[in-house]
Amino acid sequence: MLIGSNHIESHNEGLLKKHQNKLVFTASEIDNAESIIQKLIDFQIAIPSWALGTGGTRFGRFAGGGEPRSIEEKIEDVGLLHKLNNASGAISLHIPWDIPQDYKAIKTLAAQHNLKFDAMNSNTFQDQASAEHTYKYGSLQNVNKAVRKQAIAHNIEVIKHGIELGSESLTVWLADGSNFPGQLNFRKAYQNTLESLEEIYDALPSNWKLFLEYKCAEPNFYSTTVADWGQSYSYVKKLGDKAQTLVDLGHHLPNANIEQIVSLLLMENKLGGFHFNDSKYGDDDLTAGALKPYQLFLIFNELVEGMDARGMNHAKDLGWMIDASHNIKDPLEDLLQSVEAIMIAYAQALSVDRKALEKAQEENDVVKAQEILQNAFRTDVRALVAEARLRSGAALNPVELYRSLSVRKNLIGERGLKTLATGL
Repeated sequence: MLIGSNHIESHNEGLLKKHQNKLVFTASEIDNAESIIQKLIDFQIAIPSWALGTGGTRFGRFAGGGEPRSIEEKIEDVGLLHKLNNASGAISLHIPWDIPQDYKAIKTLAAQHNLKFDAMNSNTFQDQASAEHTYKYGSLQNVNKAVRKQAIAHNIEVIKHGIELGSESLTVWLADGSNFPGQLNFRKAYQNTLESLEEIYDALPSNWKLFLEYKCAEPNFYSTTVADWGQSYSYVKKLGDKAQTLVDLGHHLPNANIEQIVSLLLMENKLGGFHFNDSKYGDDDLTAGALKPYQLFLIFNELVEGMDARGMNHAKDLGWMIDASHNIKDPLEDLLQSVEAIMIAYAQALSVDRKALEKAQEENDVVKAQEILQNAFRTDVRALVAEARLRSGAALNPVELYRSLSVRKNLIGERGLKTLATGL
């Protein structure tokens, strides 16, 4: 399905007067409103290919209709999102779920939807039908060198796919770990993993980055070989300048101070990027900002401060991506909501009075510092986010337009009611 510019223009026309009234008020409350709008226009959030179908849990999955059955249909779905919000201008592929058969055709299709290829993702947490060895007891950490070699070769293959598509980064998430005391020699597991990562790192082109993602637990529950930001940092520090840590918001122990983690990683020039989602208990992969919007704002507050301190480009110097699993929602609606929540938190962080906050911190004025942050968080910046979309030719209310055009119904008509997104 294609959404025409005429659909967007008609939709915006009906909401324009109300939006303009809100924008005038919001701009009167925020001194740097114009600067914020421009930064929002520039900011893009990559969409993972695996989030376009209905997710699930280990207990079951409730498939939705009209799910993308191929890499081509996944690109088309991200194109729909980008047409609606002009903030989803990249797709992140997962190999072997998304192996292109014709690189040129895939790149042409992506270009037609104004999409780029974000980080490539390897998969050594599932056994593949053609694989000689199993990852039941780990991949890069495995005591069997042949298993490690197989996992290394897979990651290098993923890099090669990415080179053909114009990607410039590889994300490695390892399920490696152990479930019972005594199962694993922690030191040897670390050494095996490091040696394996070194071989993968050596295969990176000069303009590529390796993002090493960490996770406290699951699917292993006694130990995880890259369990937290400190362990990831230890690996990437040894690997070299092209290796950085990737932070998934759901991969921490409860109540972890993620904003402090990102601040320190930024300071050390080892923060590579983000996987946005939200959680209540663990790696819940819920809609970004659905449960803890203040935490999301605080994270962006540290990101804005830290990136500005280093003279970094907000839109280009870190990798921004959603990583969520949509069990009961329409996946495309959920992704639209996540992008909106991320943009709101970013706009709020941009509105913080940095000079006043720094002064309060230097004077140990705790109350003033808290007031500055909470005033920014409580300011309704949705009109700025909507204005950024309006100026870039997108919809003032993407979810509303998505529903009014019956996008899901049309996708079901094109693809069928009982479809299964590849990789799920």
